[in-house]
Amino acid sequence: MRIGRIKFAAELARADINIKSLSERAGVSRVTITSVRSGKSCSVATAKKLAIGLGVPVSALVSDSDT
Repeated sequence: MRIGRIKFAAELARADINIKSLSERAGVSRVTITSVRSGKSCSVATAKKLAIGLGVPVSALVSDSDT
């Protein structure tokens, strides 16, 4: 699953947290978050964890090409 880079950055800014805080909230490594932020794909489970950490539905993060 590919998370949209712009959508991810926007939600990160809206939540007003940094990657370290999201890592702690979501239970995902900072390396994984950095990879996702740079456009690499991730598993559905990781996408769900990130969405929960940001307090948004997964659909708010998924790139348009995967919808």
